[in-house]
Amino acid sequence: MLLGKKRKLGREIKEMSVGEKLALTEKVEDKDILLYLGLTDDANPLFIQHDYASQTPYKKPIVPSIMLTGMITSAVSRYLPGPGSHILSQDIQFPKPVYHYATVQLLLEVVEVNHDDHTVMMTVVGTNEKDEVVINGNLKVCPPHRLGGMDANVLDNF
Repeated sequence: MLLGKKRKLGREIKEMSVGEKLALTEKVEDKDILLYLGLTDDANPLFIQHDYASQTPYKKPIVPSIMLTGMITSAVSRYLPGPGSHILSQDIQFPKPVYHYATVQLLLEVVEVNHDDHTVMMTVVGTNEKDEVVINGNLKVCPPHRLGGMDANVLDNF
């Protein structure tokens, strides 16, 4: 149970500024794809069947776009702004496919900080091993809200 335990939250909006960047590298492994497909019950042959994918313009199985979106969501939740934040809206394009075993370099950048509505606008660009853009998008993110002290009213939700 989380009561009584310290929760480390991400950065408050007042700690954020335009120009901040986060770069990280994600490697797509079979286990990740199989876990995703199992959790979502997605049996798209383009994602797992080499014989089918070989007959498409992609020539081999590709990584589901929603998995790539999950990498972005994870980066926001874990690092920038960090725990307690969430994405309010997103506009993401996938101009080139990402293949199994690929390494994706993600670069997130803060382009606007809006204190009035407690949001941060960010761009995201993902590139593959050939330095080709495979992800390009914009995110509207709500940084974590600072919590007040624990009192009896907090327990009303339990």
